[in-house]
Amino acid sequence: MFYRPAEGHGLPHNPFNAIVTPRPIGWISTRGSHGDNLAPYSFFNAVAYVPPQVMFSSTGTKDSLRNIHETGVFAVNIVSFEMLHQMNASSASLPRGVDEFTQTGLARAECDTIPCPRVADAPATLECQMTQIIPLKGEDNFLILGEVTGVHMRDDCLVDGRFDVTRFNPLARLGYKDYSVVREVFELPRPGDA
Repeated sequence: MFYRPAEGHGLPHNPFNAIVTPRPIGWISTRGSHGDNLAPYSFFNAVAYVPPQVMFSSTGTKDSLRNIHETGVFAVNIVSFEMLHQMNASSASLPRGVDEFTQTGLARAECDTIPCPRVADAPATLECQMTQIIPLKGEDNFLILGEVTGVHMRDDCLVDGRFDVTRFNPLARLGYKDYSVVREVFELPRPGDA
């Protein structure tokens, strides 16, 4: 099958999200004049090492984007399998000012380098200073870039000096309503690696 996105795919569901998988979930926490906000974004990833930088994109001007415009900061909380239901609950369309931390029963903690909440029990959190918000082609699409200014890692996820994802099993977004969980890891040295 071949299709041109501008002409439609003719399938009962859009296959694009199912093709670009798995995608890590950026559970974005922000604070603004209307309170704290927590929302999952499946268009999320790291984009540079030095300085460390991340991106996520938002379709629609949601509370996360409004708060980032207002404060210039956000935190990316990594989603473990055990937080699946709270992450899903935090994706609900709630009125502005309704606090997802309270709605989902998640404990919050303060970030160290930015004035922002974070998920206290997340396996890792990246504190970020927004560097750019770029409007993307299409109606109401935005790319948010941030420089990581602080990193939290749960001590139980550190094994022999390495952050071990098998200690918390990260959740990944697939297409449609599908998710996956990382339970198995293997190492593959690059050609020429010592």
